[in-house]
Amino acid sequence: MDLLRKNMAGLALLLFVFCSSAQAWTGEIRGRVVCDVCADSSVGPEDHVLEGAEVAVLCITKSGEVINYQAFTNSRGFYSVAETMPESDRWESCLARPISSFSEHCAIRGDKHSGVKFSYKLPSGQTHNVRSFLYKPTSAPVYCS
Repeated sequence: MDLLRKNMAGLALLLFVFCSSAQAWTGEIRGRVVCDVCADSSVGPEDHVLEGAEVAVLCITKSGEVINYQAFTNSRGFYSVAETMPESDRWESCLARPISSFSEHCAIRGDKHSGVKFSYKLPSGQTHNVRSFLYKPTSAPVYCS
């Protein structure tokens, strides 16, 4: 029994050494989708978040791999994608773009750009915040005039 315990302890130590020598990297991309009620291209008190909006995030890693993520906004209008991978494969640059708002009242893209490109140079455990994506209603309320 003592020999078995020593072997198990040795195996555990060996696994610890191998696992701790591998450099893991974790990144997160976060953003928000908003209904720009007055279509004024800014987020104000009259605007509201869009739950269930779809966003695509495309990232290129240091090793050249292209990874495509799909995210949906929560009840507060936020989406996020996160990944843990070897440091050698970490994200190098990404593109976040809105796909659909899934709101029948606020479904027209409110900004001119089809997405946001950015370099991801943050250390492990840090979050890149993307500017809000805006949708506008088919017709603005009277109080917006």
